[in-house]
Amino acid sequence: MIWIAIRMLTGDAQKFYGLIFGIAFSTLLITQQLTIFVNLIGRGASAVYNVPSAEIWVMDEVSRTTEVNYPMPSTALDKIRSVPGVKWAVPHLRSSASVRTGDGDLEGVTIVGVDDATLIGLPHNMVEGSAEVLAQPDSVIIDDVGMTRMFEDGRSPIGERLELNDQRAVIRGIADSIPSFTSQVTLYTKYSQALRYVPGTRNRMSFVLAGTSPGVSPEEVVRRIHEQTGLRARTRDDFARDGIDFIIENTGIPLNFGITVGLGFIVGVAIVGLTFSLFIRDNIKQFGALKAIGVTNRKIRRMVAAQAGLVGLVGYGLGIVGTVAFIWGFASNPTFKGFYIPWQVPLISLIAVALILALTGWLALRNVLKTEPASVFR
Repeated sequence: MIWIAIRMLTGDAQKFYGLIFGIAFSTLLITQQLTIFVNLIGRGASAVYNVPSAEIWVMDEVSRTTEVNYPMPSTALDKIRSVPGVKWAVPHLRSSASVRTGDGDLEGVTIVGVDDATLIGLPHNMVEGSAEVLAQPDSVIIDDVGMTRMFEDGRSPIGERLELNDQRAVIRGIADSIPSFTSQVTLYTKYSQALRYVPGTRNRMSFVLAGTSPGVSPEEVVRRIHEQTGLRARTRDDFARDGIDFIIENTGIPLNFGITVGLGFIVGVAIVGLTFSLFIRDNIKQFGALKAIGVTNRKIRRMVAAQAGLVGLVGYGLGIVGTVAFIWGFASNPTFKGFYIPWQVPLISLIAVALILALTGWLALRNVLKTEPASVFR
């Protein structure tokens, strides 16, 4: 009976391909949009994951993310170093600024000041140059994604001179870093140098990055720092989550992507439901003949389930392949750097496809179950 059901389905090529297209399109739309959404909001934690050596981030109580922060006095660094369980602590500066390039263009950038001695705060991997270039006067390192935005003509930025707050900056390296949510140009330099580039205020230090002593958990050190200094301390994973939550709570991105995913589901139901109903209507006499020779409603349900399963398997596979091809095709685009498909996304798409087929199959099956065997002889 299952083979007969498959032959009935593939025998009507137009409707068979229409069903596959509906499932494939829905799968592609749902999977692609969820993949972009997950990777995009994950950029809210990029600044944290660019500094994997920092187990703890300490900040002012009102600071929320790496981009939304309030500077602390320099004396906070000594307070944190005196907390039991803190193995090391270094200053970290993050601030926005505007630079004038050698061509006279104005570009908004993020200045990141890393510890002078250890260079903690600088991404580990370099595309060109090394961390040692920061020992040279007026040196900065640009991130690889920001480089493509600032130098769109493709020329090498090494040796290019910039003007930052009436100070000279020379690009001497390119860092391989995770892009920020806004993909803004990021310039890394020593903390002492960053203080010259950023407009002066009384308090300048954005964060304190800290490591824990052996045998002490980061959560315990976080609690001690808060109790003894009154500052806000977060573990690396918790602070990364704060950046993601901030984007979710303060932007319309979840709603917009949710609408698109919902439309993908609705379009799938509409296309597959209509095509499946037409297929059942055109083959209603065949189903009636099968019932006339003794095929039970239970076997009819299995036949329709087999037809839906075949359509779902082929359409879902094509949709996933289309999503992989999309991500692979844009992998060279800096905007999509580091994008990947989490395993949960195809699973969600599979559940959506199953719901589409279950709903449309049930609606189409009702006419078959109501068909009287004698109707085939009328």
